[in-house]
Amino acid sequence: MTSPSFAQQERESLCDLFLERGAGAPTLCEGWLTADLAAHLVVRERRPDSGPGLVWPPLAGYTDKVRRAVRDRTPWANLVQTVRRGPPLLLRPFDNAMNTVEFFIHLEDVRRAEDGWEPRAISPAMADALWARIGPGAMAKEVAATIVITSPGRADKSSDNGQSSGPGPRLVLAGDPGELTMFAAGRQGAARVEITGDATLASQLRTAALGI
Repeated sequence: MTSPSFAQQERESLCDLFLERGAGAPTLCEGWLTADLAAHLVVRERRPDSGPGLVWPPLAGYTDKVRRAVRDRTPWANLVQTVRRGPPLLLRPFDNAMNTVEFFIHLEDVRRAEDGWEPRAISPAMADALWARIGPGAMAKEVAATIVITSPGRADKSSDNGQSSGPGPRLVLAGDPGELTMFAAGRQGAARVEITGDATLASQLRTAALGI
């Protein structure tokens, strides 16, 4: 039997947590409870007509209308089961590429929305998969500094690809791949990442609108 992909593992864990916490539990997604998040995941995979609104602000209102309709018209258990079922057949070959980071982040959005959370242990293979998908480029657009991300046992990644020879400011972000993933996704306040460098720029990065 084929082992579940990382995306499948994260999906199953998130659905289990959805059922444990219920439809009205908090998440790190501003303004969203767990029912909103589950509906978002269903719409993202099963309503391609609403997809452009996820990346193009003029259509965001339509996307949100579709999401709210799915949330309000679908019983909670059915909504969770639809998420658990996975993407439609045509998208399943792309599930791991599309959803490993997405479901890791959203699982943590639910886990870390309540006090007392701690980072969970993830396998070295999962950590490698997350690390492969992290890049500092988007963060460098938010501050006037070169961004370097570093994690134990891995080669550093720099927004200047190691090409800069100037003395300009640099911010070094250190953490495990999961924590860096959450930081880069805009969950800076719920990510255990250490930043060294200019304090003003570091503060600016910690409050910037990053990621998804």
